[in-house]
Amino acid sequence: MTASVYSTQLNASLFSRWSQNRSWKKFNKNPVGWFGLIIIVTFILLAIFAPLLANYDPVKTNWMAVRQAPSLEYWLGTDEIGRDIYSRLLYGARASLMAGFFSVVIAFMIGVPLGMMAGYFGGRIDTVISRCSEAVMAIPSLILAISLAAALGASLVNAMIAIGIANVPLFIRLTRGQVLSTKYMEYVEAAHSIGVSHLGILVKYIFPNIVAPLFIQVTLSLASAIIAESSLSFLGLGQQAPDPSWGSMLNSAKGFLTQAPWMAIWPGLAIFTIVLAFNLFGDALRDAFDPK
Repeated sequence: MTASVYSTQLNASLFSRWSQNRSWKKFNKNPVGWFGLIIIVTFILLAIFAPLLANYDPVKTNWMAVRQAPSLEYWLGTDEIGRDIYSRLLYGARASLMAGFFSVVIAFMIGVPLGMMAGYFGGRIDTVISRCSEAVMAIPSLILAISLAAALGASLVNAMIAIGIANVPLFIRLTRGQVLSTKYMEYVEAAHSIGVSHLGILVKYIFPNIVAPLFIQVTLSLASAIIAESSLSFLGLGQQAPDPSWGSMLNSAKGFLTQAPWMAIWPGLAIFTIVLAFNLFGDALRDAFDPK
């Protein structure tokens, strides 16, 4: 019995490691993926070290420097009440990246267990979970996030919760499909035959072999979550003034597009760049882990 258990675990782990090592070798040869990853790491470092890199207090006003163009003193210019846009951009990265990360964590922690239960047990459990997720997916995710954020109240934390809940069905459907294609593998059947519990099979044998597509979905969901957070902040449902957020910076800039276009250019460019980076990184991972 002990030898059978060891053999089953070894086969599952070897399959997972072989697949992942081969995929990482393919990813290393993809310069586009590395380009996206470098940009992501750069933004994360800028957000972490914002207090050291910022030239001014991001919420401090200066009525003598209202809407000044980019210069040696104000590298990216100032906004409508004289706040340094460069400093606010650095601190705004914290809000956008944190909202994207925690909202995806919420979606992952809820969606993956539900998807594994639906795919593994099937029957009524699968029917209930699948129908509920389909009902939620019938509502556009951004519209659902706006509705939830408005109901919960305008704050960054509530925006994270709203975005996370709106993305739960994506992880449920993906996880369910991966479990359905994995639960009939030989090493899973062998685990059944030697009496491994359902929880043990899900945790030790199925989850390690479906984590790659889930990780890819995480990277792609981070991009959409950042856009959603920026949209909520633009509408006043995310990060609240005077704390900076890229979306709220765009909201402030919309009335000064002619007089001070730099107010909209820099936060818009930041959103575009980080979302593009996550998409490039996610696409590279998808190509690397694609068995075809």
